[in-house]
Amino acid sequence: MRKAFTLIELMISISILSIMMIFLYKSYASVNMSNKFYKKKVELIKSQQLKKKIIFLDFSLASAKSTAIINQDKNEDSIFLQSSNSMHKLYNPYVTYIVKDSKLYRLESLKAFFQHELSQGVEFSAECFGEVNSFRVYKSSEKKKEIYLIHIDFKDDENILLKVKVLNES
Repeated sequence: MRKAFTLIELMISISILSIMMIFLYKSYASVNMSNKFYKKKVELIKSQQLKKKIIFLDFSLASAKSTAIINQDKNEDSIFLQSSNSMHKLYNPYVTYIVKDSKLYRLESLKAFFQHELSQGVEFSAECFGEVNSFRVYKSSEKKKEIYLIHIDFKDDENILLKVKVLNES
């Protein structure tokens, strides 16, 4: 009766184990690569959804008749409005969307913006939404309802097209 394994049995079991470990490592590496890929995609989608949410809330919670659209170029509009939506915990901030050097900025301040070129006396918080090919806002011609169509053509990101009805109508 034998009490131990032979050297050949041990070598065969170690080689089978090492082959299994190689396949496990390869599958683990491919799972890590796919996780990195999908993490980037999820972050991109979250960023896009956040941009849409901010724009939608700014326009839908805008004060009645407070929105001014200034056409700067055939591909660029500047928007001035007062909204109850704030990213920086301000009460009824004035919000402006401008395009400068092909980048879309959202400015938020307690004081109203009256012109495209910003004066030095105005304090504001700014967020860059990214590089754009065009930023256009169209207002409906209907007198009873304020409805806006917002089109943002990003250079490296998915385009945004929103139809927003102002909820604070009076």
